[in-house]
Amino acid sequence: MTEVELIKKCSQKDRKAQNLLYDQYAPLLFAICRRYLRQKEDAEDVLLESFYKIFANISNFKGQGSFEGWMKRITINQALMFLRKKQNLNLSIAAVSHKLYDAEFNAEDLLFEKDILCVLDQLPVGYRTVFNLYVVEGFKHREIAEKLGISINTSKSQLIQAKKKLTQFLKKNKISAAG
Repeated sequence: MTEVELIKKCSQKDRKAQNLLYDQYAPLLFAICRRYLRQKEDAEDVLLESFYKIFANISNFKGQGSFEGWMKRITINQALMFLRKKQNLNLSIAAVSHKLYDAEFNAEDLLFEKDILCVLDQLPVGYRTVFNLYVVEGFKHREIAEKLGISINTSKSQLIQAKKKLTQFLKKNKISAAG
């Protein structure tokens, strides 16, 4: 079944198509949820909320841009809404940002990626959220500030702090930031 057919059937509330879509994209979207949420159960809840929203709004997808990207955006927004509800994001430090490293990992870096994810999991929610949005998802500081209700400088500062923690981890474990 093509993606277009799958979308059409899902918009018609076809349960088999919805199950197929879920099976196909749940691992990817769950990984996104886990980048934002420490607790596996919270990530599972957000994943289900995301799919609920995806299925409820799938008929609104007009085919502009990628369908996967559309679902990722919904999932990220659901994770951020969950964080806002569950935790009061108290983010307030100001500074300037520079790129430390590229967060694109290749297949031979899976262990390194797992180590980085463990370090990210230890970061305060603000650092982790900004890092994910900026480095992994590719949002600009202005967009992050709008999404989180913080200043651009706070976004930049949170990113710097996250990168400092990652750098400390890399130095401690004698790992090159290039992989």
